[in-house]
Amino acid sequence: MLFACVLSAQKPAVTPAEPPEEDESLAPKVYALNPVQAKKEITAGDYYFKKPNYSAAAKRYLEATRWDPGSAEAFRKLGEAREKLRQYGPAREAYTKYIELAEDPKEKDAIHKKMDKWPDATPAKKQTAAQK
Repeated sequence: MLFACVLSAQKPAVTPAEPPEEDESLAPKVYALNPVQAKKEITAGDYYFKKPNYSAAAKRYLEATRWDPGSAEAFRKLGEAREKLRQYGPAREAYTKYIELAEDPKEKDAIHKKMDKWPDATPAKKQTAAQK
């Protein structure tokens, strides 16, 4: 009986935290503000955009936005690449972020006109527009 009381009073062993990943290529990437790396990613994206490999270009522009979240150029080019891929929802998000960061109002109007011509992202919006 005494032995049962001692066992129930003991706390369960705490499992140690996982050790850091030995293979650094498998570790998740950590992004910090790095405009130089963002510019390199944009340059690589431009290369792929001219190929025209829009999927690779979009990946590079997305990397650029992660390295420098304040880069209006990266968001604009990401929107253009996704538009070429006919990914209108993600393109709209990228263009919206670009509009927040950009300074030229004339270009903002052109982008809004372009986005207005795209098909709606959700069918619910189409139904409400048809009902009006």
